[in-house]
Amino acid sequence: MTPPARREYRVLPAPTRGRKAPGVKTPEGRFALGLEDVLNEMAREGWSYLRSDILPSEERQGLTSSTTVYRSVLIFTREIAPPPAPEAWPGTEEQPRADEISASLAPPDPLDQSPERFSS
Repeated sequence: MTPPARREYRVLPAPTRGRKAPGVKTPEGRFALGLEDVLNEMAREGWSYLRSDILPSEERQGLTSSTTVYRSVLIFTREIAPPPAPEAWPGTEEQPRADEISASLAPPDPLDQSPERFSS
């Protein structure tokens, strides 16, 4: 079974001004061109456009007060490569079993007279 794809997200402020270009005369056209530039730049970097949102942002106004400003943001997403499976990790095939670890940590038997004990 394949694990679900992991995703990452990127949020950018939406452009507030259009971009002048030959043949684009109206404010709507210039605004659309500015937005198109952002979408195409992110696509070149591997990001897919997900949606735009208008979200509240509380900001300071003066010394003692604050006000709520609404910001437009563009949300992009892309897949993250899944981490390698544990069996593909280096060194995992030679890991000692739990019983081998506990046997190696046990103190030596003082009555053991076998030759292996003295051949260190």
